[in-house]
Amino acid sequence: MLSDAVRKELAEELAVAERDRVPLDPLVARYADIDVVDAYEIQLINIRQRVGGGARVIGHKVGLSSKAMQQMMGVDEPDYGHLLAEMEVFEDIPVDTSKYLYPRVEVEVGFVLGADLPGEDCTEADVLAATVAYAPAIELIDTRIKEWKIGLCDTIADNASSAGWVLGPQRVAPDQLDIKKIDAVLTRNGEVVAEGRSDAVLGDPTIAVAWLARKVASFGVRLKKGDIVLPGSCTRAIDARPGDDFTAEFAGLGSVRLRFS
Repeated sequence: MLSDAVRKELAEELAVAERDRVPLDPLVARYADIDVVDAYEIQLINIRQRVGGGARVIGHKVGLSSKAMQQMMGVDEPDYGHLLAEMEVFEDIPVDTSKYLYPRVEVEVGFVLGADLPGEDCTEADVLAATVAYAPAIELIDTRIKEWKIGLCDTIADNASSAGWVLGPQRVAPDQLDIKKIDAVLTRNGEVVAEGRSDAVLGDPTIAVAWLARKVASFGVRLKKGDIVLPGSCTRAIDARPGDDFTAEFAGLGSVRLRFS
């Protein structure tokens, strides 16, 4: 476990790396004793600082919740990060690729909460009862660690490698769609680059959201009415390059687009 002073130092390094777009060597290579608690506390230092500066938390994301992503990142458990209003990107405004280090996109079924979720005792039934709608989503991920050479504590400390998110316009009530059977196809510049299904996320994305509600409760955080929750990717992450035009199509849920300039 790290000291509070080292946690603050690493949080500042990550914040500067994001601001200046200069990547860091992996934290896990520099501090062999770093653990998951350290990593979440580092993440929270930066989130609290941004909120203190006027940023607004409007949701959370679960990362590494599919076998494909866990294999890609070399880990065997999920993580979570915060979604800030200032991180939102939009279908009709191309994203400036130069603002990121190693941008990638992920295809997700977003949850829009219509009620607060319980904390430590949250169940999948609670998630379904509190969810007002599903929405098509793309998460823009990035890392402040050199060349995506990350361990679990690296990505957790780095806000679960989150960098942005966009929701498509369609909303579907949970009782109108089987959350475990939503096929998804991602195209880049008109070419199919990834395909998957929503049950790639722990077999059922509601499991990921319930896990998240229980996990964040241990850090004094609750998932609230109006929050957006991204439960994890249906497909592998795809690199985003200048000029790329992505569209994610979801069976029964519509589509969402993200372009890069």
